[in-house]
Amino acid sequence: MIDRVAIGRRFARLATDAAVRNPLLWKLFRPFVRRQFDALAPVWDSMRLEDTLAPYEAALAALEHPPARILDVGTGTGAGALRLAQRFPEAQIVGVDLSEAMLEQARRNTPGELGDRLRFERADASALPFGDATFDLAAHANMIPFFDEVARVVAPGGHAVFAFSSGAETPIYVPTNRLREELARRGFTEFAEFDAGRGNALLARKASGT
Repeated sequence: MIDRVAIGRRFARLATDAAVRNPLLWKLFRPFVRRQFDALAPVWDSMRLEDTLAPYEAALAALEHPPARILDVGTGTGAGALRLAQRFPEAQIVGVDLSEAMLEQARRNTPGELGDRLRFERADASALPFGDATFDLAAHANMIPFFDEVARVVAPGGHAVFAFSSGAETPIYVPTNRLREELARRGFTEFAEFDAGRGNALLARKASGT
């Protein structure tokens, strides 16, 4: 029997490594990644473990000031976006994902009272449909980072979070030193690292005036 989960995990790691090395390679992987997550959408929530978002939460808790405008990159079925909405009750939040099937599930998971400040849009994280300096926070949970786009849409003085629920065992994973190196090249100057649950996270602040 074909172990589709194991194949999917290996493919996710391959796509991540390729996209981080050269974002242009993402175009080759994008159609396959979209189909894979479309297929997983109906069972995605049942696959998440209880502490999946522990490192994500640890990094968010370290923010000194609540962000007003938040982008949840690779939002999936919206678990991270819902945590953001709970933690920052005044924030306007946009969750984006390549998979429309995931987004449909995210919309079903979202309570009606959040409809005025939490919305979901289909978008490719390598070419985000937002203007420069639009967001105070760009949050990533188990998501391939596209560093140029993160640096572009995060406002000066804003933050980016990168969390990996199982650390180096996460299928989509980038080592912390590589994250810091790439972000520093793009104007992020302050970093904090967190270990929580089985995973880790990095919180990065973009310099004011950049």
